Order: sequence, then structure tokens, then C-alpha cells
Amino acid sequence: MESKKRKFFSTAFTLTGTIIGAGILGLPYVFAKAGFFIGLFWLIFLGLIMIFINLLLGEVTLRTKSIHQLPGYAEKYLGKNGKRIMFLSIIFGVYSALLAYLIGEGQSLSRLFFGSVEYALFFGLGFWLIMTFLLQGDLSRLKKIEFFGVLAIIFALVFVFIFLVPDVSKENLTSVNMPEFFVPFGVVLFALLGFTSIPELRREVEGDKKMLKSAIIVGASIPIVLYLMFCFVFVGVLGNNVAEVATLSFSGLFGKVLLLLGIFTMTTSFFVLSFSLKDYFIFDLKKRKAAFLYVSIVPLLLYLLVTFFNLAGFIKILGIGGAISGGIAGILILIMNLKAKTEGGRKSEYSIPINWVVIILISLLFLAGALFEVIF
Repeated sequence: MESKKRKFFSTAFTLTGTIIGAGILGLPYVFAKAGFFIGLFWLIFLGLIMIFINLLLGEVTLRTKSIHQLPGYAEKYLGKNGKRIMFLSIIFGVYSALLAYLIGEGQSLSRLFFGSVEYALFFGLGFWLIMTFLLQGDLSRLKKIEFFGVLAIIFALVFVFIFLVPDVSKENLTSVNMPEFFVPFGVVLFALLGFTSIPELRREVEGDKKMLKSAIIVGASIPIVLYLMFCFVFVGVLGNNVAEVATLSFSGLFGKVLLLLGIFTMTTSFFVLSFSLKDYFIFDLKKRKAAFLYVSIVPLLLYLLVTFFNLAGFIKILGIGGAISGGIAGILILIMNLKAKTEGGRKSEYSIPINWVVIILISLLFLAGALFEVIF
């Protein structure tokens, strides 16, 4: 019984660990920009939609006898073009995340050591160099500490909440800025993305597939609760004075503790994404020699391009990455599920009701959000 419970939480935390990343550091800024309750609306509304889509994807994996990654499932149910679109959406999301992490890490490390973001570029390059060196080795064993890493992040966020909640001001939470209603959309969606881990969850529950549904619900719900706590205290204490990278908002000893939390969160997320991207190019695309170029050089070039020409900041990258990557992948998963219900090779342990009306409504929402992020 104890082993089954441990397996359940380990599976759920795999999804939680995939979801929690740099997105959490951008949430307080967009919450403050639009108003806390508008941000809360998007967090709950999109959170429920993402749980729904994660469950649909889980059902797709259960209805399919063979195990694939997302592009593989897309190819099986949507053909070659479906695979290409899914691949491009995932790659766009990964590169957006890696770029945001480089910006966030550069600013955080510069603030930690020099008290300002003046040297952000140099620290961003140093961080890239260290991670590139680490990615040359076989560090797959580090995935075993994912369970404890997620626990550490949860306890750290709870500590931040308890420390700051006495200083929360009601006035900072009650302001509403309706013209900025759509501002949180992309960042919130980015912060909730965890599609790529669902096939891994399917493998983890092998032998007890009935727990997949509950593991997805729990694993996707934990970040929503943590995000709510995080935004509540940051917006409640700072109001409109929240930095784009939230952990840059405080000074003193507590500020340094927050910086370390942000650095740790972004470092682990950067590594996991980079390592997964490396494996995909090596094992799925058979591009071992080109893997270094795609995994290390491309993010570096994007970072230099965006920094030198001031093309976009931390929040804008998160917003565009979340709206486009999450929106496209989400729409494909909706259609995949509908096809898997009739074309899958096995009976699923659970079934989520869906029809074309639901697919069209959610698709229109995602398309509208992506359009807003790109234009504004």
C-alpha cells in the first residue's frame, strides 16, 4: 500500500515538476498589471482547461498500445502534417522557455552578486556556458532527484507565503484594470504547460494505469495552488511595484533568499528542458552531431539577438511562448483525443467526454490569446 502511494505521488510530482518553472516568476507582474482578481480568473479558468486537456492527452496515451512522445501521437492520429505542427509548437515553446531562463538567470545572478542587473548579459553568458558544459555528460540520473526537488520548491514557496502574508495590503489586491484584461493570458498559459510529461506519466503508472487520471489531476492542481499563494503575497505586498522577474522585487537578506529560489527554479527547469531537447534530437531525429547546435548554440544566438536589439523582455517572451506553443499543442491534443476514441488500439482506463463544440470554443480562445500576445 505504501509503495502504491509513493508511486502515485512520484507520478503526480513528475507533472508538477514539469509545470513549475520560470512562468511562476512572471505571474505576479501580470497579476499586478491587470489586477489580482483578473489574474486569478485567468489562473483558475485556464488551469481547469489545462487539467482537462492533460486528461485528454492521458486518455490518448492509454488508448494507444505503443508509447510515443507528443509528435509520435500526433503522427498516429493526425498524420505527418500533425506531427510536424506538434513538433514545431513544442520546439517554439522550449526555445521560448530557454530564452526566458537565460534572461531571468542573467538578471538574477547580476542582482545577487552586484545588487543591480547591469551585468545581466555577462552572467547570462556564464550561466549558458556552465549549462552547456553539464549537458555534454550523461546526467540522466539527476531525474531521480526530481521528487525531492519538487518538494523543496513547494516548501520554499510555502515559506515565502508565510513570511510575506502579514504584510499584505487589501488595497493592492482590489484594484482592477479592465483594459489590461488579456495581459495575463500568455504568461498564465506558459506557467501551466506540462503536456510533454504526460507520456512519461503513462510509463510511470505501468501496471496500475487506473491511477493516471488522479495523478494528472493532483499533479496539475498543485502548481495552481502554489501560483495563487505566490501571486497573493507578491501583489498584496508590492502592488504595482512587482518586477518582471518577481524574485528581483525585494532587497536585503530576504531578497537574496528569493533570488536563490528563482535561480534554483530556473536552473532545474533549464536543465530538464535542455536535456529532453538533446535526447529528442539524438534519439528521435537521429541528429547526434547537430544536437549541440540545436540545444546550446541556438538558445545562445536567440539570447544575444534579443538582448542586443532589445526585442523583448522576460514577460513578453513568456507570453508569446505560452500563447503560441500551448495554444497550438492544446488544439492538436483536443483533436487527437477525439480521433483516439475511435481509432485507438486499446480501451482506456478512463474516458473524458468531448465534442466539436468544446474543441471549437477552446480553440477560438487559444487563437484569440495568441493573436493578442503577438499584436500587443
